[in-house]
Amino acid sequence: MRLLHTSDWHLGQNFMGKSRQAEHQALIDWLIAQTEAHAVDAVLIAGDIFDTGAPPSYARELYSQLVVRLHEAGVALLLLGGNHDSVATLRESSALLEYLSTHVVPSAEAPESQVRVLPTRRREGKAEPGCVVCAIPFIRARDIMQTEFGQSAEDKQQQLQRSIAAYYEAVFEAANVLRERLSTEVGRKLPLIATGHLTTVGASATESVREIYVGALDAFPTAAFPPVDYLALGHIHRPQKVGGLEHLRYSGSPIALSFDEASQQKEVLLVDLDESGLRQITPLAVPVFQMLVALRGNLKSLADAFRHATQSATHERPVWVEVTVAEDDYLSDLPARIQALAEGLPVEVLRIRRERGTAAAQLSGDAGVTLDELDPHDVFARRLEQESLSDELRDALTARYRTIVAATAEDAA
Repeated sequence: MRLLHTSDWHLGQNFMGKSRQAEHQALIDWLIAQTEAHAVDAVLIAGDIFDTGAPPSYARELYSQLVVRLHEAGVALLLLGGNHDSVATLRESSALLEYLSTHVVPSAEAPESQVRVLPTRRREGKAEPGCVVCAIPFIRARDIMQTEFGQSAEDKQQQLQRSIAAYYEAVFEAANVLRERLSTEVGRKLPLIATGHLTTVGASATESVREIYVGALDAFPTAAFPPVDYLALGHIHRPQKVGGLEHLRYSGSPIALSFDEASQQKEVLLVDLDESGLRQITPLAVPVFQMLVALRGNLKSLADAFRHATQSATHERPVWVEVTVAEDDYLSDLPARIQALAEGLPVEVLRIRRERGTAAAQLSGDAGVTLDELDPHDVFARRLEQESLSDELRDALTARYRTIVAATAEDAA
């Protein structure tokens, strides 16, 4: 069984006044080609299919196109609701889409109703069960718990964490029952996977990720997930494995959704499973369909930076640029000066930032947190989040830091 895991498409995103329609169309074309080239059995999108609860008509057309083209190719599709998605919007066509090899899971409901079976690729009108899925979308607190009068914020956070863990366990048990029955019928053990759309402990986010448990749950511990063969996660836009665990993965978004994602290599994941469980995970690099570049410097250095950033661009496909001005950021006519630097080049300046103003905003955003509220591990983790590091290096640095802290504590004792 070969799955293609992706997430956070954000169809219909309005990016500083720019439509992403052409990029998403190119992404669909590319994805369909990959399902053919790599003999993919099923595609899984782990939440945030749309950017808003009321997506524009062209975004709905792209959504329908994806469903139809995968159905024609004999490839099943599993769509999970995310925090950006409207439950009603996803639900309105879900019954119809079942006839087009597409399972839509808009919200968290009764545990047994969250279990899905993804088939192998349909050939000559035939397919067989490929894997059983704990199909869990973004979980809204109201779907799984009731708060009590007088609870503190910490009590609510702990209750929500326990409720999510209990919900995953209940869906896992229901899925196990179905897997045992189907495995007996097909004569082989079916792999069991799960999905999720949330932040986990240790995940590294970007500025385009909207916090989904504001005032409640900051991050869900990886140890609280059930023992599945693979866990397909969404919500974090940076592709990564979590906690050094090979089977616990964020695929990340397939296109850059903010300028701080522009330097990331976007990818989707090919996941191979068999009777023994997870066999292999193969990242597929997604082409860049629209160049985004973040430039920083004074006016003198920015002139060269503009020319360098546009070397491979054309006026038909200009580069979208964010400019952060240092040193000269006090100038009142800064926008006009930046536009003069870009004159005649295949570039569109979408945002101009003044470094002093950006720094002040950052300090203001962190003003509610003091060092007294953070332990050394929190400080180290926040510092790592500011760096663009590979998962392996990030995990190695974290492990080394914990070893040093533990040794220091022993010496002090």
